[in-house]
Order: sequence, then C-alpha cells, then structure tokens
Amino acid sequence: MLIFGLSMEQLYMYILLGAGALTVLYVFFGDVADLGDALPVFNPTVILAFITFTAAIGFLLETATTFNEWAVLGMAAMAAVVLDLLLYLFILLPLSSAESSIAYSDESLLGQVANVIIPIPVDGYGEVVLETYAGMISKRAAGYDNEAIGQDQKVLIIEVNEGTLYVQAYEPLDFTKEMKMTRGT
Repeated sequence: MLIFGLSMEQLYMYILLGAGALTVLYVFFGDVADLGDALPVFNPTVILAFITFTAAIGFLLETATTFNEWAVLGMAAMAAVVLDLLLYLFILLPLSSAESSIAYSDESLLGQVANVIIPIPVDGYGEVVLETYAGMISKRAAGYDNEAIGQDQKVLIIEVNEGTLYVQAYEPLDFTKEMKMTRGT
C-alpha cells in the first residue's frame, strides 16, 4: 500500500524522524509550549512519545512481519498507548512532583541553627547562612528581641516573617561541662 507515494516502511521512518526532531526542539523550547497543569493527554511530551512509539513499532512490525498494514498500525498504536501510559505514570508524573520537593519553606527553617555572616545591629538587619537538605541558604535576619549579634556567632531561628528570619544568639550545650558540674568536679 502506498500513501503519498511512499511505502508504509518509508512513511513510518519519516514520521519517526520528524517526531524525533520535534522532540529535540521541545527539549530546548519546551517552556514556551508548556500548558501547565492541563490534562496529561495534551502534554506535548506524551503526544510526541506516542507518535514516536507508534512510528518505531510500526516500522519494526512492517519490516519484520507479514501482517497487513492496518493490523500493524493497530498493534503499533495499542503498544504505543501502553508504553506512553507507563512513561507518564513512572517517569513524567514522579518528575513533576519531584521538582517542587527540593525547595524549602520558611516554616521548615524554624528551630534551625544558622551562622551570622553579616552582623545584625540593634533594630537592623544582617545576614545568616544555614545548611539544609536543599543546600546552603543565605537569608536576611534580625534580632528577635532587637539585640545586636556579631559576625560568626551561631543563632537559633525563632520566627520567620515576610522572608526575614528573627534569630536569637545560640549557645550549644557542652554536655561534658554539664556532667562535671553535676558531679561536683
């Protein structure tokens, strides 16, 4: 059977090459075509994957079997739906939720210990740095009771309000010193 003067093998190969080229373009310019939280059926990644899977499987079945063209197209489309569903459920969906999981919230900073890198003056702002699972974070800070806190001091984050950390000087307990004091030594 000829379509547009091409055999089915040639047609599948041209569709595969075209879908591959569109996929490469989508990788580079995908943010322009992103539809946000639209239905997964309208996701360009899912559509391009379906076309690519259908063309690849159709080409392989057309060259390796003696089935007629409609049977090959039907089998290729069914296999592409299954592969597309697996791609979406096990790769694309987890990746979309993982994107937001590396971020931190201001509330997650409460109770953390930070280090002052720019001194905090009375009634003013300085800067602290702290290490979290998301990496090193540098934030604006003010004294919780409007106290001055010097550079390289450890502070405890008491409150977060409008992106500003309200901190208090932090003295870690020295348990060996505490143990000696309780024994009377």
